[in-house]
Amino acid sequence: MIAHALASGVCAAGVDAELVGVLPTPGIAFLTRASGASAGIVVSASHNPYQDNGIKIFGPDGFKLPDEKETEIENLVLDGNTSGLKPANHIIGRTGYNHQAAVQYGDFLKRCVPFEAGADGNRIVKVVLDCAHGATYEIAPRIFSELGFTVEAINVQPNGININHQCGSQHPAELAQRVAAEQADLGLAFDGDGDRMIAVDDCGEVLSGDRVLAVSAQYLQMQARLKNNTVVSTVMSNVGLSRCLKNLGLRHQTTRVGDRYVMEGMRASGATLGGEDSGHIIFAEHHTTGDGILSGLMLIDAIRHQSKPLSKLKEVMSAFPQTLINVSVRSKPNLDSLAQVQGAIKEVESRLGDNGRVLVRYSGTESLCRVMVEGPNREAVEAFARAISQAIGEAIG
Repeated sequence: MIAHALASGVCAAGVDAELVGVLPTPGIAFLTRASGASAGIVVSASHNPYQDNGIKIFGPDGFKLPDEKETEIENLVLDGNTSGLKPANHIIGRTGYNHQAAVQYGDFLKRCVPFEAGADGNRIVKVVLDCAHGATYEIAPRIFSELGFTVEAINVQPNGININHQCGSQHPAELAQRVAAEQADLGLAFDGDGDRMIAVDDCGEVLSGDRVLAVSAQYLQMQARLKNNTVVSTVMSNVGLSRCLKNLGLRHQTTRVGDRYVMEGMRASGATLGGEDSGHIIFAEHHTTGDGILSGLMLIDAIRHQSKPLSKLKEVMSAFPQTLINVSVRSKPNLDSLAQVQGAIKEVESRLGDNGRVLVRYSGTESLCRVMVEGPNREAVEAFARAISQAIGEAIG
């Protein structure tokens, strides 16, 4: 319904609209750039429940729009002042359907990591994919199968309302169990729109985006493909990632939360690798945005070239215990104005000292305040996070 409404609006503005069906968000970014389109639009709830559907917009270069441009579009919609944008009445666009979109995107992904699965004795044989009942449900199993892997795909029965429900990158427990049960070499969990990837190693342990970043950084550094010896991540990244990159002799640059800000930081610094702990990994030598399938292929490439299982490669980074609590809030006042909350934060920071950190921020898409605490042991960080969450709940919950 939303996609066809958007197509109608595009045509009413005198522009042609091309529908491509179900395709991961990074697939739209690729097609927009490759086809010379003026823009790309994705209808998606991303990693959220289906009722949170919204739109993501890419410019003709395949990059997400900057904040100021999105704000301009929102203001045009909310104010209803679009009269100056309407063409003459006789100018109307047409709709079409690109039946080859998935094939074109799949061919692009396979060109990014051109290997044959049976080429050597150190190959990964079996991969379990969790497609979150989302946009990767069809294309991901096909691509990995075409590359010669034995593929076990789970959560590939989308019905319109089960996307991301207790599965995918947000809920990798089922994938971890399946990897262990199947004695698979690797597990990859995507989110609903396919721009995130969380990995599970051959021992069934879940690896966050930070650890995938660390493994990827070491591999690209070994291949002299890590431009400017720089890795970009957000302020949510684990302290262990910073220490890992420092030990590798690499520069670590941080940005505000959001993959678009990571990409902006990468473009400014000339970095070719960046990402988020949530699983957005950006390989700028290949793509303009985070891509879950591409991230999985790059991770496999790192494993194969180093002839080590992921359970060994992950040892490049030691993660600090970290906990994240989402507190439902009725409003989002400036956190600095909440004396009770600031008091709780300062108390925790004082007790942690240099052995941890606190990050409290509002969600950009939900009525939530996120409380993240890192520290020397699990019991302490969970207690500290609960104390801050309680203060937030009492103030604005």
